[in-house]
Amino acid sequence: MATISREEVAHLARLARLAVTEDELDTFAGQLDVILQAVAQVGEIAAVDVPPTSHSVPLTNVYRDDVVEPSLLREDALAMAPDTAEDRFRVPRILDEEA
Repeated sequence: MATISREEVAHLARLARLAVTEDELDTFAGQLDVILQAVAQVGEIAAVDVPPTSHSVPLTNVYRDDVVEPSLLREDALAMAPDTAEDRFRVPRILDEEA
């Protein structure tokens, strides 16, 4: 596999609007080359008979089943509120915009 050149790194830096020094071009070229080689290895390993997966191990749902349980009556909940209006909690306005 061909290594990434300093000119290609400089071009990528310009596209990303990154200011890089001459020393950084050499450093980044080496680092990007290692990354590209790793990606190429993954591409070589991927086989047609291996289906794509989102996780390396099977996952099971750990959530509990939904169970309907009794809750507070509206009147009881509103009775504990500091202020109510039209069978709802009344809270201070936080937005200046008209709804």
